[in-house]
Amino acid sequence: MTIRLGLLAAVLLLALAPLGLPIYAMTLLTEALILGLFAMSLDLMVGYTRLLSFGHAAAYGLGAYAAGNLLLHTAIPLVFAVVLAALLSGVVAIGVGWVCTLATGVSFSMLTLAFAQLLYAVAFKWTAVTGASDGLAGIPRSAGPFGMTAFQGKTGFYYLVLIFLLLAFVLCRALVNSPFGAVLRGIRENESKTRALGYNTRAYKVAVVAIAYGLGGLAGALYAPFAGFANTELLYWLFSGQVLIMVIVGGAGTLIGPILGAGFFLLVQQYLSVYTDSWALFFGLVFIAFVLFVPQGIWGLATARLGRAGRR
Repeated sequence: MTIRLGLLAAVLLLALAPLGLPIYAMTLLTEALILGLFAMSLDLMVGYTRLLSFGHAAAYGLGAYAAGNLLLHTAIPLVFAVVLAALLSGVVAIGVGWVCTLATGVSFSMLTLAFAQLLYAVAFKWTAVTGASDGLAGIPRSAGPFGMTAFQGKTGFYYLVLIFLLLAFVLCRALVNSPFGAVLRGIRENESKTRALGYNTRAYKVAVVAIAYGLGGLAGALYAPFAGFANTELLYWLFSGQVLIMVIVGGAGTLIGPILGAGFFLLVQQYLSVYTDSWALFFGLVFIAFVLFVPQGIWGLATARLGRAGRR
């Protein structure tokens, strides 16, 4: 009950944030929510199915480029462009998942990395679609359905991101609490036993990869009009590593934890980058400390503290 009240309070604070935060803080918060959606999508693979992906940036970059091209070259409303980009990422991921799930363990991780790097190389060469190394610039926030302009401003776009994040969270929560989610947890704990029970575990893994990539593509599709550009850095392997860190620091297998991990990562990055260009080195030390002393992540630590407080 305490945790649910805390979540409701957090949603209320997020809804009221534009009333009290300055523009710069709102910009950071919007980016944090987008990264939170991205990290939550990866948690479906890492935390619930134990499919360790080293190339999840492929989903983000694909969604960003798809939305960017739709918004630059068509008159499709912003909301529809974002949704279509997410669907494209999910459809492409069916093929990716089919290939990658031919392998398991480290081999699966290497295949996801290989696909991401392949997409990264294609983005460098396909100038007509991706803008090559220059990327796509000037991506607009077009009007919404029926000429709505509410999402074109910073506040309106923030609420659009918040709505998509909440909808994605509800979807993911429903999935992990359904029989589908039970099979995913079975794959995580003992795939051989789950297969022996009659489940086609590879089909489930392909499905969860497609869903995770679709939601990751949604995050990228939101980032493109937020930042106004999309470039190859969104597909780089380093970004895949960063989102994996967000999941681990926040707490894998919790959905909420990766959102917190994304916010924590962004705040620490902003704070450390003020003092040093080598902020990644210091954040690496913070990450090591989490792995050694707080392996359950931020959300795991918070729920444990709240649970002890409730028993008292």
